[in-house]
Amino acid sequence: MEPFDNAFGVHPYSMQLRLERAEIIAGNLANVDTPGFKARDIDYNSVMQDVQQQVQMASDARLDMNEHPLMYRIPYQPAADGNSVELNVEQANFAKNTMDFQTSLTFLNMKINGLYSAIKGK
Repeated sequence: MEPFDNAFGVHPYSMQLRLERAEIIAGNLANVDTPGFKARDIDYNSVMQDVQQQVQMASDARLDMNEHPLMYRIPYQPAADGNSVELNVEQANFAKNTMDFQTSLTFLNMKINGLYSAIKGK
């Protein structure tokens, strides 16, 4: 395990996963009017539990999306054309994902500032 992995923990992996999730949700939003399109998402908590276990076991942690396939989102109100994208749900998920990304970025920034202070002897 790299020294930076010890210092940063799961935050870099969380940010990477949040970026990938943002792309998935953006794809859902782009296809809101595509007949038959099925909204997809990932189980963020499940993926991060796996990464957390890898970090705790001091193994070479990695974020492998092939081990966590995309899931289909079940709509609250199915559309007649078979599209399962619900604009308000996807917008809310995108906004929450963005806020969570910002939170991870803040934690990572605090870790970096702490390391910087330690190196400078402050």
